[in-house]
Amino acid sequence: MTALIPTPKSGILEITPYVGGKSKAGDNKKVAKLSSNETPLGASPKAQDALNGLGAELQLYPDGGFSALIEAIADVHDLPATNLICGNGSDEILSLIANAYAGPGDEVLYSQHGFLVYELAALANGATPVQAPEKDLTTDVDALLAAVTDKTKILFLANPNNPTGTYISTDEVKRLHAGLPGNVLLVLDAAYAEYVAREDYEAGVELVRENDNVIMTRTFSKIYGLAALRLGWAYGPDAVIDVLHRIRGPFNVNAAAQIAGIAAVKDQAFIDEARAHNAKWMPILLQSLRGMGLKVPESVGNFLLMDFAETGKDAVEADKFLMERGLILRNVASYGLPTCLRMSIGTDEDNRNVIDALREFLE
Repeated sequence: MTALIPTPKSGILEITPYVGGKSKAGDNKKVAKLSSNETPLGASPKAQDALNGLGAELQLYPDGGFSALIEAIADVHDLPATNLICGNGSDEILSLIANAYAGPGDEVLYSQHGFLVYELAALANGATPVQAPEKDLTTDVDALLAAVTDKTKILFLANPNNPTGTYISTDEVKRLHAGLPGNVLLVLDAAYAEYVAREDYEAGVELVRENDNVIMTRTFSKIYGLAALRLGWAYGPDAVIDVLHRIRGPFNVNAAAQIAGIAAVKDQAFIDEARAHNAKWMPILLQSLRGMGLKVPESVGNFLLMDFAETGKDAVEADKFLMERGLILRNVASYGLPTCLRMSIGTDEDNRNVIDALREFLE
């Protein structure tokens, strides 16, 4: 008699578990971790101070409706609090969206080099992940629209995109939305929106406000420096937010994340400082890396993608060379970019050390 064992849902065993950026480079090395797009400035001092005294309340459940946090986000971004939801990182919200709107027989669409979580979320719910080709490492609206079928239920759009750093304009996002059937949910993943300083870019607030099939997700893990606490939020239409509230965990955002998040989102002076640091180093790094023969697309985030294909050198060897010097970048072969590494913009010292090390490696 054949033994029966528990069997997971269709698609789960097809998942390759997500692997984050490395954080160690070996023993006795001073490490510069530039693999996960974390801010080099850390978290707002006000957010850090807000956590003082939490230890005396660890026996208490957090606010299950994260009401004070929602009000703070709504106030800073001028959004209706009733149309906001928070999650254990924006990753959780992306997964909740897939859980609510996609299943066996459905398709989840995204751009070729889009965030890996989109595929994982689709497979975890038995849906079929579908990639649309990009043009010059940039989202191709026409390719996405051509890939839409009657099975498409969700379209995830990372804008700006990780790991390429490229973006499409607000007009292009609107054109994409206009070409979608009304039953397809457009998810605007704007994790790096705070870094973008382009006049033709808008994170998605306007599209959400005017439509019933668009939701925008944001994170506290990047410019706010709260990656360790896992905190994200989304702005969406009444019906979609209602659905997500129905399936999220009752206490999915912990107390530390809520307290620090309130202080962080209110400290916009600190965010301005982070933007200024990023704006200072982006052109320096672009010029330096391109001057070494590396192909680097224009990035509007807090990271750069460098392609070694035309240098005669290997990205894996470059990664190893940098690791030996305590410089941790991100190998992005899992994104279909085997000749590339991604570098988060770090401290002044870290950035100079990467430039020097890469010049040594390439010469």
